[in-house]
Amino acid sequence: MNLLSSASVYSIYTLISRVLGYLRDILIAIFLGASVYADAFFVAFRIPNTFRRLFAEGTFNAAFIPSYAAEKNLGKEASKNFANEVFSLLAFILLLIVFLVEIFTPTIVYLISPGFFNDIEKYSLAVELTRITFPFLFFISLASFFSGILNCNNKFAAAAAAPIILNLVLIIILIISFYLKLDFAKNLAYGVTLSGIFQLFFLIIFCRKYYKPSLILKFKISKKVKFFFKKLLPSIFSSGVTQINILVGTIIASFESGAVSYLYYADRVYQINLAIAGIAVGTVSLPVLAKNIKNKKFNNINSLQNKSLELCLLLSIPASLGLIIASNEIVNALFGYGSFTKQDVHLTSLALKYFGYGIPAFALIKILSNFFFARDNTKTPFYLSLLSVLLNILISVYYFKEIGFLIIPIATSVSTWLTVFAYLILLINKKFLLIKKLPYKNFFKIIFSTIIMSFVLYYVLAFFDDKLIYSNNNKFFYIIIVISLVAAIYLITCNLLGVLKIKNYRTS
Repeated sequence: MNLLSSASVYSIYTLISRVLGYLRDILIAIFLGASVYADAFFVAFRIPNTFRRLFAEGTFNAAFIPSYAAEKNLGKEASKNFANEVFSLLAFILLLIVFLVEIFTPTIVYLISPGFFNDIEKYSLAVELTRITFPFLFFISLASFFSGILNCNNKFAAAAAAPIILNLVLIIILIISFYLKLDFAKNLAYGVTLSGIFQLFFLIIFCRKYYKPSLILKFKISKKVKFFFKKLLPSIFSSGVTQINILVGTIIASFESGAVSYLYYADRVYQINLAIAGIAVGTVSLPVLAKNIKNKKFNNINSLQNKSLELCLLLSIPASLGLIIASNEIVNALFGYGSFTKQDVHLTSLALKYFGYGIPAFALIKILSNFFFARDNTKTPFYLSLLSVLLNILISVYYFKEIGFLIIPIATSVSTWLTVFAYLILLINKKFLLIKKLPYKNFFKIIFSTIIMSFVLYYVLAFFDDKLIYSNNNKFFYIIIVISLVAAIYLITCNLLGVLKIKNYRTS
């Protein structure tokens, strides 16, 4: 397997999904802006969508793949029995969670967005929409189980493509609601749950060759499945630390009008790079890393870890500088239409800029945590993630009155970088990461290429300055030209310096 090729396949489908996601959010921004309805829908969507990201974007795999890979080594029957038992227990737990949340939705919404409680209309709407969207959790979490089966068989395309369904469904619903003059927010909420059903059946179809689910009704749980679920909870918390920090930010931001929407739109922009640099690389490298650790192939382990780090930085560092330099132009081009005002653009772009400082850290967390997960260690990442969340809360709450909602992206970036340094210290001390063998020359080449790209970006933005103003309805096409140009220059520079070569990322 080639790490770059597999990550590229995953990234292409992820990119298509994110582009459609931007189109969806542009339509939401046009029709709803940063209104009461937008805030209510984003909170209702944030709750199940956070769980989606926690389960689907590598977190479930972090606990499932090492265990499932071990069972596969014992034979087809052992892996099938293990998968059936996990599937049955997971389905039961998810049904129970959905049932309880549907009953206690007002309390859940209050905990997630306490600032809404003072606005009865917004709070009531958020409760209603959350009840509609939350069953999405059941379907998408089971879908992540089938993604894990596919990924363990080195099949990444279907799992990466599944989120495209969510965006297509919501785009179609927005267009239908516009022409038929229907309730945008409520129809979007129904669309969320409907898309979860579609994604589950989509992945079941692609998974038939490797696994056909069978429900097992028994009270006795095997030791192997108990061990898996024991790993799963800390894995969810630790792999999803960025999402948990964003959820914490949403809770705090609910006290400031429009802030939930500003953070949502900013989150949508930087998530595309996190998906490519962190989630894609982490997802495709974990099965191979776990297999090499089981077989005690130490040279392969060290090589794969170094390649994962290098590829992660290759993709995340330029994205970080790009968003810091061009945050206003990007937000303006993507969302600056209709109900989304100049002030909305300005505040969203500031949030994006501060998230931009943390992008390499957000991506590195996904890679570094895998170095523990592949060794069946989920406790250490759990404790480090707990530290990150506590730091985030302390910084956000302490400075919120003074700085406002912008402290949330600042605190998220700062706390994640501190967690990255803690990861590196522990990995080096445990000799899981050999510091002497890290590809330092390539790291410097990546930084050099990023500096060249940043200078080009600065001058290209100045050249297109009059084309990227708020009043220009064609500004989206100009920002695409700018991004394509600077991305091409960066990739060409990396290739000339010998960093971006397919043969460099072979894992076997």
